[in-house]
Amino acid sequence: MMNSLTAQLNRLFERLSQQQDAINSIAGVLAQAAIAEGTIFIAASGEMKAVTAVAINSEKPLTAAAEWSPASIVTSTDRVWILAPDKEGDELAGRLSDAGIPFAFVSSQSDQSELADAFLLLDSPADFPVQDDGMPALVPHAIAALYIYYAVRLSIDELLAE
Repeated sequence: MMNSLTAQLNRLFERLSQQQDAINSIAGVLAQAAIAEGTIFIAASGEMKAVTAVAINSEKPLTAAAEWSPASIVTSTDRVWILAPDKEGDELAGRLSDAGIPFAFVSSQSDQSELADAFLLLDSPADFPVQDDGMPALVPHAIAALYIYYAVRLSIDELLAE
C-alpha cells in the first residue's frame, strides 16, 4: 500500500516539477499585487483550501495574501489565485475576466482556462490508477496544490527580492 502511494506521489511531483514555466507565470501574476501594494486573493475550493490555510496562517505568511470570499472587493491592483480540483473555479474565472482582473488558475478541469493570465493543469482523476471498484486510488489535489504553492511562493520571494 505505502509503495503504491509513494510511487503515485513521486509521479505527481515529477510531473509538477516539469511545470516550471507555468509556476513562474503564476508567481509573476501574483507578485504584481504584492509590488503594487494590492492583495493576493486565494480562491481555493475543496481540499485545495489547504493552500489558503498555509498562505495565511503559517509562520511566514505569503506577502499580501487574503482569503477570497464572494464579498471580497477586488481592485485593479489585486490579483486572484483560483485553485479548484474540478470546474469549481470556472464561474469566478469568467467574472474576473469580464472585470479585467488578472488571475492565476490551477485546476484539473476547466472550460475557462484560456481566460487565465497563468494556468496550470493538474492531473485529472482519470489519470490516476484505479481501485477494484473503478474509483481512483488517490486524487491528491491538496498535496499537489501545496507543492505548487511552495514552488510559487519561492518564485514570488525571488521576484520581490530583485
